[in-house]
Amino acid sequence: MWGGRFATGPDAIMDEINASIGFDYRLAAQDIRGSKAHVAMLADTGIVSRETASAIDAGLDQVSGEIESGAFTFSRALEDIHMNVESRLAEIIGPEAGRLHTARSRNDQVALDFRLWVRDTIDHLDGQMRDLQSVLVDKATLHAGDVMPGFTHLQSAQPVTFGHHLLAYVEMLGRDRGRLADARKRLNECPIGSAALAGTSFPIDREQTARALGFDRPTANSLDSVSDRDFVLETLSAAAICATHLSRFGEEIVLWATPQFGFVHLSDGFTTGSSIMPQKRNPDAAELVRGKAGRVIGALTGLLIVMKGLPLAYSKDMQEDKEGAFDALHTLSLCLAAITGMVRDFQPDLKRMKAAAGAGYATATDLADWLVRALGLPFRRAHHVTGALVKLAADRKIGLEKLTLEEMRAVEPGITEAVFGVLGVEKSVKSRKSYGGTAPANVRAQARRWRARLDKERAMAGSR
Repeated sequence: MWGGRFATGPDAIMDEINASIGFDYRLAAQDIRGSKAHVAMLADTGIVSRETASAIDAGLDQVSGEIESGAFTFSRALEDIHMNVESRLAEIIGPEAGRLHTARSRNDQVALDFRLWVRDTIDHLDGQMRDLQSVLVDKATLHAGDVMPGFTHLQSAQPVTFGHHLLAYVEMLGRDRGRLADARKRLNECPIGSAALAGTSFPIDREQTARALGFDRPTANSLDSVSDRDFVLETLSAAAICATHLSRFGEEIVLWATPQFGFVHLSDGFTTGSSIMPQKRNPDAAELVRGKAGRVIGALTGLLIVMKGLPLAYSKDMQEDKEGAFDALHTLSLCLAAITGMVRDFQPDLKRMKAAAGAGYATATDLADWLVRALGLPFRRAHHVTGALVKLAADRKIGLEKLTLEEMRAVEPGITEAVFGVLGVEKSVKSRKSYGGTAPANVRAQARRWRARLDKERAMAGSR
């Protein structure tokens, strides 16, 4: 490739550290797509002949078919996917294959290929996130009125509904999808034609190439075009946040599946056994989702460190942008599939959840709110009265609703029989009607809103 300048070949260690074909073969489809658009533009602008462009285009189709069928042999000696494709093209059509590289460099070529790959991957991940949201919405609708404990500090706090809890993850995934959509919008500029770093003297039409590849516009600065990896960083950032959300959910599933909680029963498809303890059902899929978040976060951190000290424009350090991104986005895709399967299959123990919802005096806040509403007490006074009643009940090892009216009046004389109307867990959740609250009517309304939105998105995706 650069034999005219060098008298000898690279050292074996140089081959080892320099070659990227072991991972960038994943860019094959994008590399060929970009090359076909580039050669079409070269023909339309008269830079290469129609006959040459047609031969190159047909040859690239053959290369694509060989790669898809598994017949293609990737050569480490050719370093990367770009030279592997170009070399095979030369074998198919002869020296005219060399005209394909007119008015471009591997610098803008790899920037293009990677943008295309990241864009394709964002679209795939968005579909997976939408599918997970859909499964969560279905479960939330089914369990809109089923009560479970809500926690702060992993201590029982207030009753919520299981549907409300599941919809919290639907909201998180909605933001995750929004971040990916923002990243996609910003990356959707076409760098090809920037050449090595300064542009080209050939009369190319960058607008045409951008349109052909589905970009909004060509990039505006050739130096930035070949050295920008913001689009990978931003996508990995969104992926890391999503992986963190999935990890939190995985942790909850691990807890819920323990005999101590007993809130959900996981299917055989997403659990494993023990080599020595025959009774075990281990929530390994949830644990792995929790653990794999570290790989996604690590990929983001690694690329930030690679990029932080690089002067403009391209440096070979930037070859380190791919392995971590490939692994991280594949890992996130796998985690989304695993969580989706677990949620679709698991069965909640509603009796266990309801019993746990009343533990730890979870309706104490309802009592304090009632004292404010019914008796007009300042909230701080109501808080103090409620705390005294909780202590009384705890000393007797009974629930608040088991205290007699006389016992309550000994602490606050104004309390009436009506207080017992707010002390049950189901009454508690029904009272939380503020927008975004856990009342079953709210949950059903939010689930309907999400269902309509997701169905619309699915229909739009199907029409494209």
